[in-house]
Amino acid sequence: MSGLVGQGVARVDGRAKVTGAARYAADQEVPGVLHGALVMSTIARGEVLEIDRRAALARPGVVAVHTHADMPRLNLPNFPYNRPFIPMQDTRVHHHGQPVAYVVAQTLEQAQEAAGLVKVRYRAEDPVARMADVLDEAFLPDDFRDRPNEYSRGDAAAALGQAAVRVDRTYSSPMQHHNPIEPHTTTAVWEDDGTLILYESTQGVVFARNTVQIAFGMPEGSVRVVSPYLGGGFGAKGPTYPHTLLTAAAARLCGRPVKLVLTRAQMYTSNGHRAEYRHHLRLGATRQGALTAVVSTSTAQMTRVDENVYNGGDSTVRLYACPNVHVRQLGVRLDLPTSSYMRSPETTAHFGLETAMDELSYELGIDPVELRIRNHTEVDQQPDPPVPYADKRLLECYRAAAEAFGWARRSPRPGTTRDGDEYVGWGMATETHTHTVIPSQARLTIGPDGRATLRAATQEIGTGTYTVLTQIVCEGLGMPLDQVTTLLGDTAYPDASLSAGSSTMPSVAAPAADAAAKARNAVIALAVADPRSPLHGVPAEEVVARDGRLSAGGDRVDTYRAVMTRHGRSVEVTGDKRNSTPGHSFGAVFLEVRIQPRLGRLRVTRVVTAHDLGRVLNRRTARGQVIGGVMWGLGFALMEHTMVDPATARVVNPNLSTYLVPVCADAPSVEALFVDRLEPDAELAGIRGFGETPGTGVPAAIGNAIYHAIGRRLRDVPFTQDKLL
Repeated sequence: MSGLVGQGVARVDGRAKVTGAARYAADQEVPGVLHGALVMSTIARGEVLEIDRRAALARPGVVAVHTHADMPRLNLPNFPYNRPFIPMQDTRVHHHGQPVAYVVAQTLEQAQEAAGLVKVRYRAEDPVARMADVLDEAFLPDDFRDRPNEYSRGDAAAALGQAAVRVDRTYSSPMQHHNPIEPHTTTAVWEDDGTLILYESTQGVVFARNTVQIAFGMPEGSVRVVSPYLGGGFGAKGPTYPHTLLTAAAARLCGRPVKLVLTRAQMYTSNGHRAEYRHHLRLGATRQGALTAVVSTSTAQMTRVDENVYNGGDSTVRLYACPNVHVRQLGVRLDLPTSSYMRSPETTAHFGLETAMDELSYELGIDPVELRIRNHTEVDQQPDPPVPYADKRLLECYRAAAEAFGWARRSPRPGTTRDGDEYVGWGMATETHTHTVIPSQARLTIGPDGRATLRAATQEIGTGTYTVLTQIVCEGLGMPLDQVTTLLGDTAYPDASLSAGSSTMPSVAAPAADAAAKARNAVIALAVADPRSPLHGVPAEEVVARDGRLSAGGDRVDTYRAVMTRHGRSVEVTGDKRNSTPGHSFGAVFLEVRIQPRLGRLRVTRVVTAHDLGRVLNRRTARGQVIGGVMWGLGFALMEHTMVDPATARVVNPNLSTYLVPVCADAPSVEALFVDRLEPDAELAGIRGFGETPGTGVPAAIGNAIYHAIGRRLRDVPFTQDKLL
């Protein structure tokens, strides 16, 4: 089935999802399962002095109330465990909403009722919850894993001082939370042989398995993690979190399976968030618009017990040609939960960069698109020495999106375009995001019935992984879609990529294609060696596979089913080919806003994007990623804001009634264009991770469009009505 890759194939798991047949982690039926409920700390800093469990244990159905006194002592894993401590290992409280007791009961309702009856006495200390109060204590943290928190090239300070034109601004964004539809959940089942099965909502079954094995000191292969579907993650389900370890520990103590589903409010303190962020950015340029200096100092919220900076400034370092760059990523310590990765983590810094570029364009009187073109680079400037990009087509993205949007008709003067009682503004921004490649394998089995089954321990997180991998295997085998089944989300399958860091397709597509090629060749070899086959004696390289048939000219035709039926047993191969490398995806977003000035009402009404993502594997799912990214960026820009009580360090809006996210009524028209030159029959290479790219430029583009509409520059998201009035 040549050319299937790239087509807009409908989701192969779509029917299962809309009929309820798709089983998510909490849907797994486990005999004899008990239910867990967490008791969360009501202070943000201090120590547990006493826990009174008597009232809870007296309630019907309550099996146990575990505390730090009886929880097993666990090893603290490193990456991908997200916390610098494991709760309930000692009496220390590091943030409000930290687990201090774990209730286990026969039913969920019994567990929740009992959790409310557990009484905890604390020694409380005054917390620090506002970044603004301790900015003078900002410090340069140690490098975060392999990423330095300070970078420089050239002499940025001197170049800035000599620049003909300068922009000196501060941009900021608040704490934000992921809010996937599916809550975090763990069901832990200890087998009689001491092995552990976890039904887990996770973006990385392999990473979760490894983390749990380390925490419990278990040998390799003794933990199995199952997560066939994920109801959203956005980075929140990438690392492993305390509730997973505590549930496994509670199940071991009880000697029975235990299921825990976090409440919406508990998700605001249990599984990371996007840190509050301030970005002081200074640009220097010539009168012709060439950047001569970039000086960036960002400050992010941290905890007292870790130094992780998750909001990287990658685009500030790499996106534009500039010989003199100095980037510092500082942190301040607060008594709040540890932050984590959140979809498109570079967006916080990128918002400042793309807004500053727009401000520079007005200072110079140069069109915002033209300014970016003048500073375009074909070289990745961060490595030493710099390395040319293998295949960067950002300039084509600018041209394609600008033409489709009608950018040439834009009046450059702010506040001059109206439609009735609304001001109309047009804005744009560059989009970019890194992607990683994680060593992966995929196992492909062709059974005696001629049907194929692909297995890989990666995940379907809603992006279309089941569909795209099925397309790849079908094309490689020359089989119809309905003859191939893809199974994911189980560590019983070959190890494969985490679904984070835009890594899934760059990591898993090539092994899937490799497995398909090996399996096809193996079946052809069976056919040409079999005297009963019409293909007997034909050179294997002359056999063509298409639509489930194997042919070699004329009427010499066999089928997968016939070959495998005669063979009588399965053919199984493992693909492990790697032909992608870590890198970047690029794009451009153009959008229109309409503002009603009397009410300060703002609507994003039209969006056009163009992206360079290497090989487009499925246009339908890729467009879905663009729409999702646009909505994510819209929420970042206009709505999302986690509020914290400065006196208690408690999140005061841990629900979807007061933490606002975009809904269908907020969705604008979205036109998604792709720069994709590869021929359909080309080798499956050049794949880039893409899912997080389409959200990176949207917040700045909205702010830039607001300025064009009403002449007011907003540098602090969210852009709420009070800031527009």
